[in-house]
Amino acid sequence: MHFNILKANAIFIMKHLGRGLGALIPNQNISQKNFKKEKKSSDYFNFDQKEKNQNGVFEILIEKIKKNSKQPRQNFNPEAMEELVDSILEHGILQPLVVSKDKEQGFFELIAGERRLRASQIAGLKTVPVVVQKVNASKKLQLALVENIQRQNLNPVEEARAYQRLIDEFHLTQEEVAKKVGKNRATIANILRVLILPKKIHEALILGKISLGHAKIILGLNNPNEQLKLFEKILLNELSVRAVENIKKKSKQIKKNILLDPNLKEKEENLRETLGTKVKILPQEKGGQIIIEYYSDEELIEIVKKIVK
Repeated sequence: MHFNILKANAIFIMKHLGRGLGALIPNQNISQKNFKKEKKSSDYFNFDQKEKNQNGVFEILIEKIKKNSKQPRQNFNPEAMEELVDSILEHGILQPLVVSKDKEQGFFELIAGERRLRASQIAGLKTVPVVVQKVNASKKLQLALVENIQRQNLNPVEEARAYQRLIDEFHLTQEEVAKKVGKNRATIANILRVLILPKKIHEALILGKISLGHAKIILGLNNPNEQLKLFEKILLNELSVRAVENIKKKSKQIKKNILLDPNLKEKEENLRETLGTKVKILPQEKGGQIIIEYYSDEELIEIVKKIVK
């Protein structure tokens, strides 16, 4: 393990964790003296020794670390993970993991740093550097959320679900969540709206097939069927966010023209009377569509007879 690198980073660990995460972890004085003392300790796995040195950075066996059950990240990008493994093999772990400890069970629970932990296991490391914190369940989730957001963004669905968990499980307002993660309330509110989209769109967001920008435009449609139609169009034509915005603008203008054109309404009424069913005329930039509804095979046959005679 690269102790020289770790020793230098240990002094500034809280600074590097970021404003949001640093606000959740009490500011602690991590000195070179403390780090050296822990490095020389003959028993890193004695919990009494851990208690004495919990404000410092020290190494523990990976097998002693239990993953965070409240981890907001559910998907780990294979390419990004491979890059992290290569970095760890070349430079070591530059930022210690954050853990809490369970004296009764005899293990440490991971609070922040699951990507680094997974990458360390893949790299074949036996131990990892950690900072031990005494935190409750609420703080564990908050820390895990903030750490993930600051280091490498969660996908929009994971992020929205994590915010919703903070609201539901710990009775926080959107304003309070915003303060915890260092964002404004409007940003939190907009991301939470992603949760109302159909499951099919959630899956595309998780896999990176569409972006949050696409999702925001889709959310401008109130009807789930319309949302799915636009979503399918985005995938089929590989549309950029700007292209989708232009489509939506044109659609709004067409609807406006329909409302302003009394001749179309008159033509719709004439067709309804002639065919005996509901008819909708949808003008487009070039041409348009006539939608004729029918409710049985017999009715379809009658409509066709009226059209072709």
